[in-house]
This record gives sequence, structure tokens and C-alpha cells, in this order.
Amino acid sequence: MSGIKLWWIEGAFTILLLLVPGNLGWGKEGHYATCKIAESAIKSRTHGNYDKKILDCLTLEYFDLGKSSIRIDQNLFLANQSFLSEEALKAVKELVPESAEGDLASVCSWPDEIKHRYNWRWTSELHYVDTPDFRCNYDYCRDCHDSSGVKDNCVTGAIYNYTEQLVTGYNSSNSLVKYNLTEALMFLSHYIGDVHQPLHVSFTSDEGGNTITVRWYKRKTNLHHVWDSDIIESAMKTFYDKDLDVMISAIEKNITDKWSNDISSWTNCTSGDEVCPDPWASESIKYACNYAYRNATPGTTLGDDYFLSRLPVVEMRLAQGGVRLASTLNHIFDSTPSIAHKLAYFGNIQPTCDTAST
Repeated sequence: MSGIKLWWIEGAFTILLLLVPGNLGWGKEGHYATCKIAESAIKSRTHGNYDKKILDCLTLEYFDLGKSSIRIDQNLFLANQSFLSEEALKAVKELVPESAEGDLASVCSWPDEIKHRYNWRWTSELHYVDTPDFRCNYDYCRDCHDSSGVKDNCVTGAIYNYTEQLVTGYNSSNSLVKYNLTEALMFLSHYIGDVHQPLHVSFTSDEGGNTITVRWYKRKTNLHHVWDSDIIESAMKTFYDKDLDVMISAIEKNITDKWSNDISSWTNCTSGDEVCPDPWASESIKYACNYAYRNATPGTTLGDDYFLSRLPVVEMRLAQGGVRLASTLNHIFDSTPSIAHKLAYFGNIQPTCDTAST
């Protein structure tokens, strides 16, 4: 992939299931919901519970090959495909750690749990991307770098990177490919969730709302934590009988009902030069400006007005993250297109930046 930094991961893999204190993006519940939305629909596939027009949006119809496109006959894909295709679900079950018992959602918070440990600190800046204050827009070439200025080290760069690792590493006969695909899958699934949390694509000076101290009802917190966890936790207590699975089911119902006409636009990553994580990041910074930051200045008490008007945004972003994660994994693990075609689809999408002007 032109211009991308590849992070090679070698050696033994150890699952660390200890929760490390710190700001998560989403919180553990949000990441669980995103991954569960992506994977759980396969259980309803055999019962025909999902609208075919929604399921068809999650298949890969075109590979963009520069100036021309090859149409992939959808008969090559599963009819009535669910959020995760059978091929993708099989790959996920093969790659997740044995302790997860085939459940991707149970390990979707793993990148948060290890990012403060010494050997993994390099991943801490891959969870977000900072943008110039008050611009309310995102640009990969301008914004995707870490605090030391290293290009491609941000959440969108990480999504490109781990997508390529999975595309080139899974079912590869090349013995030189040494990516840890278990880690790549968990990182990709987590970072797709992160990029949909509005304050993970936000202003540089306030560190994504981390330095904006507010009260969530009576409790002192910061704005970032409100969006990571507090809105979701309050929704569970207020509307969903303190049960995350009930909340997830309600979001899935909205996907098949309220948002059914929007799914094709949510999963459209193949038209022209459009690339998946960059539009998602652009959406997030707009939601950050229009909803997260608005009426949330330092010292503000955020109560019912803020909660009830922001909850629909949070639930929609969880839904979009889940649907887009499923679509991405379906594209990666489909066995029909060749690796060359997949790299034409995935590998050429990272923006080529003019280093002289950035």
C-alpha cells in the first residue's frame, strides 16, 4: 500500500483481560455493542428476519480498480447475506482468542485494556485523530499523525493498516507474511468503533473533551467520558432495564426499521475515490461540533436536555459502527475475489499526501 506505515507484530500473543483505568473510546459497553451488532445478525439469517435490501448492501458489489471497475456478480455472494457473511463469521471464529469462544464482541475492548502497558503504549495514539480547533472538519493528510508528527499514526491510519494486514495475511500462502491476524482483527474491530465516537475525532486543545470538566447530573466528570460511557450507561438505566443486550436489540430493530433506507449510504465505500474511514471521521467531527461540544462548556451541568437530545446520535453511531464493521469484514474475508483485486479495493484507498504541503 502506497505510503502506509505497516506495523509488524511478531512473537507469541497473550490475551490481557485486565481492565486498565483510563478513558476508553467508546467505553466497554459501546465497543461490545458495536461488535455484537456486527456479528449477532448471523443468528437471525437462517430465520430470514432481515430485509434483503439491507443485507444486499453488506455485500461487495464493486472493486474499484483505478479508472475502471469490475462488477462482482452478487450470485457469487451469499443470498440474503446477514450483517456478517458465513465466510466472515467463520474467519472471525478462527481468529479470535480461544478464551473468547468465538465471540468477537467479548474481546472488542482489548485494545483499550492493553494500551497503557509498556509494550503497547505505541498504540495509545491510534484510538483517535485530533483536528484543528473549531474548524469542524477532518483531513487525512493534515490530521493523521501522532503527537511526534509521525504520519499515518491515528485511528483512520490504523484502520487502513489492519485492514491490509487481514487482506494480505488471511489465506495467504506467502510464508513471509508474519502479521498477527488475531491482534489485527481485534484492533480493526475496536478502531472502527472508535472512529464513530464523535469525540475521537475532535479538537486538539481539549484532547477530545478530556480537559473539559462538566457534571453529568450530580457527578463530576469530563466531556469525553460522557460520550464514551455516561450516555450509554444512563440509557441502559432509564430505558433498557439496565441490560445492555436489551439496548443492542433496540438498536438492531432500528437498523431494520427506522434506518433501513440509510444502510446503503452507510456501507458505500466503493464509489469513485471514496474511502471508508475518512468519511466516517468527517461525520464524527461534525457530530462533535453540532452535538458533543454544543452547550457543554467547562463547569456546565449536563442533565435531561443534553442526555435526551444526544442519545439518538450515540445510538445511531453505534449502529453505523456495527454495520460498517460487518461490511468491512465481509469484504476482507470473501473468498471469491483475488488478493490482487482486494488490494485494489482496499490497498489504494489511503490518501497520498504531499509531504511538502503538510
